[in-house]
Amino acid sequence: MSSRTGVQTEVRWPEAAADYEELRVVTGARSGVTIAIAVHSTVLGPALGGARMWHYESPADGIEDALRLARAMTYKAAAAGLALGGGKGVICAPAPKRPEGELRRAILLDFGDAVASLGGKYVTAEDVGTGSADMAVIAERTSHVVGLPGERGGSGDPSPVTARGVLASLRACLEHRFGDPSLKGVRVCVIGAGHVGSRLARLLANGGAEVTLSDVDPSRRTLAEELGAAWVEPADAILTDCDVLAPCALGGVIDATTVDRLRCEIVCGSTNNVLADDRLAVDLTRRGIFYAPDFIANAGGLINVYAELHHLDRAGVSALVDHIGATIALVLDAAERHGTTPLAEAQSLALERLRGGAAAAA
Repeated sequence: MSSRTGVQTEVRWPEAAADYEELRVVTGARSGVTIAIAVHSTVLGPALGGARMWHYESPADGIEDALRLARAMTYKAAAAGLALGGGKGVICAPAPKRPEGELRRAILLDFGDAVASLGGKYVTAEDVGTGSADMAVIAERTSHVVGLPGERGGSGDPSPVTARGVLASLRACLEHRFGDPSLKGVRVCVIGAGHVGSRLARLLANGGAEVTLSDVDPSRRTLAEELGAAWVEPADAILTDCDVLAPCALGGVIDATTVDRLRCEIVCGSTNNVLADDRLAVDLTRRGIFYAPDFIANAGGLINVYAELHHLDRAGVSALVDHIGATIALVLDAAERHGTTPLAEAQSLALERLRGGAAAAA
């Protein structure tokens, strides 16, 4: 159904989101851009998920992305043991070039209005295409936002915490695969040298790993040179011969075409939905490749903003982030014991916690 209020149009898509609590799609009153907010679950708490600003071929693609990512956020929060649900906001940028100036401000204010209209059911934060400065603009229209700049009392850039959580996951995988969590001499290909990927690459290099770096932005070569890392072109990165493949850009990089051509022992990165299809987890296990489920491995960013929401101190954040490695170890052990996949065990863990939350609320 749809309704019109002023110049904003809200559209609900029950067929596309049958098991979601809510899907709200609006056309921004100021900017005219399509904004989608998907709320998958609030069983454990408010649905927290970032605001992704990206240029899609069509608004339908943006809506599908919001739905897919919202579900992943539910699993991520549940698996991390956080009192949060899962949601996602998607802003369909009007052109591939990053919106700037007055247009960007208009877009962010429109997004803030959309968040406010959900009355606290959804809390937003930064994501691909947005940052802490953008959250400050959104906060002009809603209080349901975290990841604000440090000078505004917020947690700021979550990427250092995300990278630390990925590193903990990677070490857990190394321990399980090789019996040693040491990074020394481990060959890691980091795909995507953005906020998280660049920090992960630094942590790896500092730990003695042999790093290969790849990014669609050729200027990132300077980071590879600084770290003494090898460089590989984006088209070839997924098939790099390495011990660990660490996708840290957009999702879906492992698909039906690439899964049987991978030349790694472990897949562990910060990318959301690294598998184009969950069934590919079976193919990875068949090939003897250890997969760290992304919604556990990259939970550091969520923990960072969760800490802001619940006023946790640095020690509390550190404890939650350090536990990510233990959770990865748990699902790897369970997959081996049950003859399943790490992804299946991670989803089972999340669903168990969701059922517990639903039972407590009943």
